Amino acid sequence: MAFHVEGLVAIVVFYLAILAVGIWAAWKTKNTGSEGDRSEAIIVGGRDIGLLVGGFTMTATWVGGGYINGTAEAVYVPGYGLAWAQAPIGYSLSLILGGLFFAKPMRSKGYVTMLDPFQQLYGKRMGGLLFIPALMGEMFWAAAIFSALGATISVIIDINVNISVIISALIATMYTLVGGLYSVAYTDVVQLFCIFLGLWISVPFAMSHPAVTDIGLTAVRPVYQAPWLGSINSLDIYTWLDNFFLLTLGGIPWQAYFQRVLSSSSATYAQVLSFLAAFGCIVMAIPAVLIGAIGASTAWNQTDYGVPDPKSKKEADMILPIVLQYLCPVYISFFGLGAVSAAVMSSADSSILSASSMFARNIYQLSFRQNASDREIVWVMRITVLLFGASATAMALLASSVYGLWYLSSDLVYIIIFPQLLCVLFIKGTNTYGAIAGYLFGLVLRITGGEPYLYLQPLIFYPGWYQDDNNLYIQRFPFKTLAMLTSFFTNVIVSYLAKYLFESGTLPPKLDFLDAVVARYSREHMDKATLVKSDNIVLNELAPVNPRHSLTLSSTFTNKEAFNYVDSSPELSNTEDN
Repeated sequence: MAFHVEGLVAIVVFYLAILAVGIWAAWKTKNTGSEGDRSEAIIVGGRDIGLLVGGFTMTATWVGGGYINGTAEAVYVPGYGLAWAQAPIGYSLSLILGGLFFAKPMRSKGYVTMLDPFQQLYGKRMGGLLFIPALMGEMFWAAAIFSALGATISVIIDINVNISVIISALIATMYTLVGGLYSVAYTDVVQLFCIFLGLWISVPFAMSHPAVTDIGLTAVRPVYQAPWLGSINSLDIYTWLDNFFLLTLGGIPWQAYFQRVLSSSSATYAQVLSFLAAFGCIVMAIPAVLIGAIGASTAWNQTDYGVPDPKSKKEADMILPIVLQYLCPVYISFFGLGAVSAAVMSSADSSILSASSMFARNIYQLSFRQNASDREIVWVMRITVLLFGASATAMALLASSVYGLWYLSSDLVYIIIFPQLLCVLFIKGTNTYGAIAGYLFGLVLRITGGEPYLYLQPLIFYPGWYQDDNNLYIQRFPFKTLAMLTSFFTNVIVSYLAKYLFESGTLPPKLDFLDAVVARYSREHMDKATLVKSDNIVLNELAPVNPRHSLTLSSTFTNKEAFNYVDSSPELSNTEDN
């Protein structure tokens, strides 16, 4: 394949435009936030993201390279088809459920990151444990989409994969570094527009290629392969449901989502943004579905691609850029490539910012440096943006199973964080003992279920398992959802059991080593006094609370139960006097 100078120029121009928008957004909003809350302005955009920009940035976070490439691949692959392209419906329902049940309580309580309520209720140690799967999910997701972008660019303009990955990562990291959520949000507007325009422009040209058969015919009749509408075998129905619940429910507890929710100007706006993004995800999936259908309807031996076809060459995951390359005019394929790279960066920048936000606030500030200045937190965020961006790039270049690692980490988000989020927001009375037990039970059940992408063999063989052609064990049983439910009920049961044992006197108070039941007012349990002193609590959504001495109350946790302790806890009084 020849080196395409025009394609390289098109990509360079696009990347420079995105970088310029990111830097402009950072400059435009550099004075947003007072001297004391610049870090919060970077994390949640000063809580003044409007409906238009908010809707675009939330949609662009989900409509990434994996989303459009994966949807096209699922539609194209024989034996799967549209019936197995679950991401558009799954993520849209995820956003609707998030808007209905999770956006309002999270935004109305004034949290800054997704991990805030966990640290508030369960303590900083549990917050640190939950940071691990959250970080893994964000980092492996960024690495996977960087890897996909490198392969896509190399297909169309034939440049070195490593160079394309490094340059793309540098651009995304740079504007995230200088502007935080503002830069990410404004570049998302441009990127989403490019995705929509680029893919929709490509579809008519690809569909009108002489080698392409009517996709309406190939949807229901086998021509070059099985119909692209696909079907679900009775043996696979439980696997389909397991994956569907993973996308729908497991798509909620991500910092990238809640960062947009918490940046909204009100709880109502947060809900509306979720609903707008759900609609946007469906709309943006349509051209990807059509491109997958076009790939399944093409006589590849009549194109420059030749034989065998992409699935026989094991390039089904690259069907979208292959369609752009071989079924569209050169200038159209380059424009479509810009759309793909836009999709990748719109998700990668969000993941990098999400990971650095959680580390700077929930690990560095609330766990180790409660008295850190706002300037210090800002610099920690900038350093971690660089580190996490470099780490995601290194994984994209070096790891051979990036997608396998991401699948496993996203499973952990679903199995561990989702049930914990349910408990912390909606189940009154759960405590740290239940949270730890639920965490461990969910983790063990997921790991022992195996992971084919990582060649991790199962230790527990659920009903319906089988061995594929590569001697890998495949579980048909919905063990991921079983692990999630086990984690949830374990948290509730152990929490109430611990509460009963300590409050009934069956266990002596000295055994409450986590200060979760008897010593509920201890500094380790909540660090409430420190949080209040650090200007981290906003009470505008609650009944008035009388401040003590020179204490000021202005910007984060607003859980009523949390503040009921302030007047009655001698330890908090002593802390304040210090």
